Amino acid sequence: MTNKNYTTEITPPSGIPRINLKEVWRYKDLLFMLIKRDVFGKYRQSILGFTWAFVPPLVQMIVFTLIFGKMGNMGPSGDTPYYLFSFAALLPWNYFSKAMNSSGNSLISGKGLLTKVYFPRLILPLTGVLGSLVDFAIGFVALMILFLISGVYPSMKILTLPAFLLLAIISVSAVSLWLTSLSVKYRDVKFIIPFLVQVWMFVTPVIFSLEKVPEKYKLLVWLNPMCGVVEGFRWCLISTYDTPNWGYMGISLVITLLVLISGLFYFKYTENTFADII
Repeated sequence: MTNKNYTTEITPPSGIPRINLKEVWRYKDLLFMLIKRDVFGKYRQSILGFTWAFVPPLVQMIVFTLIFGKMGNMGPSGDTPYYLFSFAALLPWNYFSKAMNSSGNSLISGKGLLTKVYFPRLILPLTGVLGSLVDFAIGFVALMILFLISGVYPSMKILTLPAFLLLAIISVSAVSLWLTSLSVKYRDVKFIIPFLVQVWMFVTPVIFSLEKVPEKYKLLVWLNPMCGVVEGFRWCLISTYDTPNWGYMGISLVITLLVLISGLFYFKYTENTFADII
């Protein structure tokens, strides 16, 4: 009886990258473990603990109200108080900035795990995106308390909040996938992200009302994915806030989805090189 030698050759997949979300779901236990580690590790040995989730937006709200609301007159017309106007925008914006900072550097910070065991690489950026929802939830409770104190209560529009929260998750995921992929090859990205967050806030209607933007520039502002998120949050949380332009909202949604889809494919296209480059 003759023995035959067989050689098995393993090659990376070619062609269009496949987005296998079922595989990510199979590794959900790892995802939840990493989220728990990041959430509790962030506030470990701090005196105020989870209080840090809502103290910064409260301080920002006070400063914005005094400078941009009172002196700058950048708030909306009508009966909407500027402090609610700003806090309702800071809630999704702070989630976006924290998640982008965390996800954008996730592959570099997780290189020890990345180079030792196999798991879907999407797990690492998703950890930052989903883990930042804990801070969002704490900030949301603070906003509800602010509503009770001010006597301005949300209407039934608040039932649409999950839809705009989903839009916020999609927006930060879309941007983070690009930044995460690029950060592996170009380490300058970790320096760009904090600067990008700062600049991005000033081109997003967080501190100013869209009423103050000239009509010829409004479409340009709505091309920003976070514009739809911020305006959606204000509309569903503040009963006195005007209805946003749903046509522009649709444009913002399309832009977000295009960035997300392209980011997913670019991430999958480059993920085979992550362990080698890192």
